[in-house]
Amino acid sequence: MAVRNRLSRKLLLLTGAACLMAGPAAYAADVAAPAEEGVAAASTVEEGDEAEPGGTVDTLIVTARRREESAQAVPIALQVTSGVKLEQAGVGNVSQLTQLVPTLQVLSPNGRNTALTIRGLGASYGLANDGLEQGVGIYIDGVYNSRPGAALSDFIYIERVEVLRGPQGTLFGKNTTAGALNIVTQDASLDALEARVEATIGSYDLRQFKGTVSAPIIKDVLAFRLSAVATYRDGDVYNTVQKKDQNARESETVRGQLYWQATDKLLLRFAADYTAQQPECCTQLFYKYGPTLKPANQQYPALAAGKGYAPPSTNIFDRKADVDDLIQADQWLSGLALTADYDFGFATLTAIGAHREWDWEPRNDRDYTALDVTRRSNNPSHQKQDSLEVRLSSNGSNTVDWTAGLYYYDQNITTHGITEYGDDATYWLLPGTVTPPALLSGYTVFNDSTIDTTSYAAFGQLTWNVTDKFRITPGIRYTKEEKEGEYVATVAGGLVTADPTLISRRNGVARPQAYAADTSDGSWSGQIAVSYDITDKVHLYGTWSQGFKSGGINMAGIPTTSAGLPSLVNAVVKPEEVTTYELGLKTQLFDELVVLNAAVFATDVENFQANVVDTGPGALRGYLANAEKVTLNGVEIDATTRSIGGFTFYGNLAYTDAQYDSFENGPCPLERIGTATAACDLSGEELPGVSKWAGAFGGEYRRELTVGKFVGEGYFGVDANFRSAYFADAAVSKYARLPAYELVNLKAGFKSDSGWEAFVLVRNAFDEEYVQNITVVSGNSGLIVGTPGEDRTVSLTLRARY
Repeated sequence: MAVRNRLSRKLLLLTGAACLMAGPAAYAADVAAPAEEGVAAASTVEEGDEAEPGGTVDTLIVTARRREESAQAVPIALQVTSGVKLEQAGVGNVSQLTQLVPTLQVLSPNGRNTALTIRGLGASYGLANDGLEQGVGIYIDGVYNSRPGAALSDFIYIERVEVLRGPQGTLFGKNTTAGALNIVTQDASLDALEARVEATIGSYDLRQFKGTVSAPIIKDVLAFRLSAVATYRDGDVYNTVQKKDQNARESETVRGQLYWQATDKLLLRFAADYTAQQPECCTQLFYKYGPTLKPANQQYPALAAGKGYAPPSTNIFDRKADVDDLIQADQWLSGLALTADYDFGFATLTAIGAHREWDWEPRNDRDYTALDVTRRSNNPSHQKQDSLEVRLSSNGSNTVDWTAGLYYYDQNITTHGITEYGDDATYWLLPGTVTPPALLSGYTVFNDSTIDTTSYAAFGQLTWNVTDKFRITPGIRYTKEEKEGEYVATVAGGLVTADPTLISRRNGVARPQAYAADTSDGSWSGQIAVSYDITDKVHLYGTWSQGFKSGGINMAGIPTTSAGLPSLVNAVVKPEEVTTYELGLKTQLFDELVVLNAAVFATDVENFQANVVDTGPGALRGYLANAEKVTLNGVEIDATTRSIGGFTFYGNLAYTDAQYDSFENGPCPLERIGTATAACDLSGEELPGVSKWAGAFGGEYRRELTVGKFVGEGYFGVDANFRSAYFADAAVSKYARLPAYELVNLKAGFKSDSGWEAFVLVRNAFDEEYVQNITVVSGNSGLIVGTPGEDRTVSLTLRARY
């Protein structure tokens, strides 16, 4: 690994389904222009085209009411990134998309525990629970993907990615309280053969291969597209015990589409995709020690010294791990989707039916050390879902434009987990007690759970064009959701004993438990938007929107009563209600030289779904429940420029002030934890995972260039992003506050007029040291582990198209 780092530095010195359509078939494309959930189709510079100097800024078009409208005239807060821009910036997946979209945050220790937030909302730390919904919806070609692990898949010939900010409570297919991420892939070509290939090599033995081919089967009637991507990369962490690199990448994705213009009124699209990821990942490294209120002999320094243990390094950026068990983060995702559009003339009927599956097969050494504390903690899961949406939308431009529809969703998640404790578990997890070391040695917990979710919804939205400048858009949705869950935990192994004191101590670590629960709730959500065109280049809008995240069921154990029975009152988590007020301004200035948009928002969250601590008479433990209230306020500014003498620029800046308004029964930060578990009042504390300031800025210079006999254009680009400090743990411990960081990526290349392109990309060009995520290790000894962010890497990419 050190050799690769040196090579990277030398290279740096040397180099210095459903998709795009102009109508309702695009998911949520039938939203009326002032709609909250308008979907933007990026009418940007296509591959091979040029942005002419002095031309206007590339127009973003919203396909709503089966007509094209400028996104500048649509009163919603959204950021749309075209596939061309994704390629230019070297953005290959959702995690890297955060480099361009500062309001989007991806928290991803591994596939199962991936969470997306927009404006700081979406999921709370520690909420890896099958019984809860995500607050940010992921939609791929119009199909809702409930498992956030889908966000880790590589992009594969994307038309555009849309990030919609704020509650999407009316027109999207699944209620989301924080926003939506809508990914649209490229359509098949009805008129000509199209083929593209791409290969990348780079630091850590990076190898990535992409390809797509599309052609008509019957010209102007039936066409296909087949695309694939494969990514392999060695780990950037070295395990000193197992003598190998870890935290690697290994991913393959295949996607296919049939595009059938059956008649002049009927269009059918069939899509299928399959992703396999089998990396040796994801361990964490020693980050720091945070002193607690426990006696010194029960804290990490004394416990480690008592076993003669020291981590391979106390500097996380040395990238040294020492877990002594195998690790893996394998997942498989697959899906089928059929989209049908029928044009009645006055309106278009759209139907989207889909089936998706997700398999998760992990392996973890959850003490994150070479000690034998928690040998393994694995929760393999299988998820399957079916969804159907039927929608009717008006065509053309009318005094009143409208859309109405029905939605059905059904999901099952089954998990068969296992946690095994080792020979050092009693010493580490039960310090300060006189306990036989064998009490927890080999003690194994088997947890089996299954949860079924069924959701029905009806929705409608209209836009009243009061005048040619003034519009009002109300929308409403009713969702009925039912959940049924079962959880069973059985135990085996460990010391055979009838001593009630020892049994109680062991149960305090993990206990057998079984319960079943169900919940059913109906909720109204919606929005009303008012917009006014001050001029044809300046648009003012205001929006009130409300969204609900459905209630959930604790599927990882719950507190017990004084009799030792499951406290069923704690099995169900209340729905989360989000209300947002937003005022925005969209402008095109200086003869369309600059597009400058701004939005201010205020959000209130009632019954925020969070980790809490039980204070009842039974065994105390963390579980999922509701914090009373959370508030967020912020300002967002987005700007782009046209090409001036070959230069283009963009900038995005977000300020977010988020806090727990009322969270009286919260988890305690490390510095307030004593020998007994206790709840802490976190009211008034910052909401974890939210940076007050975040931004992305960049520019590119392009000019005509001749290299030998090749004529084309040369280019150089800079993409920078920053994030201020934030808490990376639900308990907002001062030891879990990650410092601010700034990243800069550099890119230089040549694009030939004959159809090939080559470029060098340097990520994290200044080798900034930052931490992606952290974990407060079980037992509250004060040990905190984390994952270092990527160091400087260099890659070379070659592309060709036909």
